[in-house]
Amino acid sequence: MNRRTWTLVVAGMLALALGVLAAAVPVPMVALGPGPTYDTLGDVDGKPVVAVDGLQVFPTSGHLNMTTVSVTDRLTLFSTLGLWAAGDRQVVPRSDVFPPEKTDEQVQQENTEQFAASEANAEVAALTELRVPTRVVVGDLVPDSPAQGRLEVGDEIVAVSGQAVDSPAAVSSALASTKPGQSVTITYRRAGQQRDADVVLGSSPDRPQGLLGVRPGIEPQAGDIRISLGDIGGPSAGLMFALAVIDKLTPGNLADGRFVAGTGTIAPDGQVGPIGGIPFKMRAARDAGATVFLVPADNCAEAAANAPAGLELVRVANLQDALTGLDALTAGRTPVSCSPAA
Repeated sequence: MNRRTWTLVVAGMLALALGVLAAAVPVPMVALGPGPTYDTLGDVDGKPVVAVDGLQVFPTSGHLNMTTVSVTDRLTLFSTLGLWAAGDRQVVPRSDVFPPEKTDEQVQQENTEQFAASEANAEVAALTELRVPTRVVVGDLVPDSPAQGRLEVGDEIVAVSGQAVDSPAAVSSALASTKPGQSVTITYRRAGQQRDADVVLGSSPDRPQGLLGVRPGIEPQAGDIRISLGDIGGPSAGLMFALAVIDKLTPGNLADGRFVAGTGTIAPDGQVGPIGGIPFKMRAARDAGATVFLVPADNCAEAAANAPAGLELVRVANLQDALTGLDALTAGRTPVSCSPAA
């Protein structure tokens, strides 16, 4: 084999090796794109997204869809180039979605916790808007928390060290001046019986006060509301969950037969916060058939610059804005919209 032939063979082997690596070895990138969209008024896998028991429920019509962003991980160089060339996905560094200081499992756990918090906040905001009498309950227990074995999910929290509580915020306030290692008495009600439990508080790296390890939730004093949606993560479904609760518990129809979609975090007081990936969420909503999209006020400029044709944008800073905007559509008026300068 002469030198020229040997050079071509080596070059070919090197090109083949590089091709195999480019096709098989993951690169530190992920692709973002439109994700699934779910009707919060409907069922998923045979179960209602928002289930109400023991309270009067009214018929609904139309859609109130929450939206998501899909994340495609484990990209190779070839698949990254293909997605980039296609133009319908956004390729970003993997560290933007999976911070290097956290494991993938930790990121997933945080997303799950954020989603659970969005469900709880949505229920609080909706019941507060409707002025439904409520009670504070143990919504969840942090694994290996100080309260484990003392309290159970569903227990009604009546007081913390003698201080009556009537909201999740009141529970946090009652614990604000405590220290790790301090013992507190939790007065709770289970199966109609009021009891006391002494709990030695733990510690958490993100707060100086003692850790009870309970995620307090809120429920109507009579009846039960359950929000559930499989393995979806993150906090951005809060607004649409709150609207679904309100729609089911009030006469009339918020969507009035329309296909409404939206996004936005929600605080217990009804304030709606911004989210990421709104161009993808709007595209997913429009592809699913939505004609109206509820946009967090802080996302308005980005939404207006990327809105698909045929999708009417409604600017929402809080839960009341969303209700007012939907009422305007039903009455034939123009709701407050987004503009590029918003």
